[in-house]
Amino acid sequence: MMASGYSTKEEDGHITVSGPGGGALRGKKPENTAFKQQRLPAWQPILTAGTVLPAFFIIGLIFIPIGIGLYVTSNNIKEFENNVFMYYGLSNFYQNHRRYVKSRDDSQLNGDLQSLKTPSKECEPYAEHDNKPIAPCGAIANSMFNDTLELFYNDPNGTKVPIPLTATGIAWWTDKHVKFRNPGENANLTAVFQGTMKPVNWRKPVYELDSDPQNNGFINEDFIVWMRTAALPTFRKLYRIIHKKNNMVPTLPRGNYTLEVVYNYPVRSFEGRKRMILSTISWMGGKNPFLGIAYITVGSVCFFLGVVLLIIHHKYGNRNNSADISN
Repeated sequence: MMASGYSTKEEDGHITVSGPGGGALRGKKPENTAFKQQRLPAWQPILTAGTVLPAFFIIGLIFIPIGIGLYVTSNNIKEFENNVFMYYGLSNFYQNHRRYVKSRDDSQLNGDLQSLKTPSKECEPYAEHDNKPIAPCGAIANSMFNDTLELFYNDPNGTKVPIPLTATGIAWWTDKHVKFRNPGENANLTAVFQGTMKPVNWRKPVYELDSDPQNNGFINEDFIVWMRTAALPTFRKLYRIIHKKNNMVPTLPRGNYTLEVVYNYPVRSFEGRKRMILSTISWMGGKNPFLGIAYITVGSVCFFLGVVLLIIHHKYGNRNNSADISN
């Protein structure tokens, strides 16, 4: 009975193993370099009371005034005489669900003819219907908000005056001109979408969303706004703009108004609620107190922690120093 022998030697950081057959196997030891052996110079911050406490107080002193300013500005938005923006709001609607967010075909929405005929598998089960491709495909498009909102001013003489609502200018410029395009560009949309099916829950096909060719098909701004999914289950989306006429006449005069809703969008199935919001804007955008509250909260917590750590340092810091000296 013969015993097989192995011999090893180290070359340039590697281990060469010689076996009985005369072959050589290279080991997995990393090369003997500063990078691979983790001998590079490093810097590690040393957290002391002299560095941590000032940081907490500075953050608190900066964040709290900014938060108060943002919060007050948000609450005073109604005092500005700007254009009035009409929003629709939904509650308990989870547009941030992972599968829901992925259920779309960006190539199709960007006007790709191949994707129009063969939608992405991400759109399942809303990719095809009756063996025809759905345009636009996916769960996001299929659940598009389709209530119709109309606003009327109740004139004291008894007549209802319709408030003109602008349906364009409500989407992001990059969405309107970059991310969303109609297939065939300036081609006839009815012909381009021939052979496709409308989403299952839609009442009319995508090429009949608006009579204006610059606001129809995939570049319809109501559709584009809906396709930008919300991060939270309670959200609002811009629906219309009420433009200010001149500086002498308020955008919406004081008085009574009537909101007429064509109810198409059911919400009871997911225990949701719908609402309409009228708002002006300020230098920081629409009314949203969250950012101000966040700044105030972070600043207050940092300031509180700074005070607590300062007390602890003042009470126990000298004791630890004296103990080290005595040792």
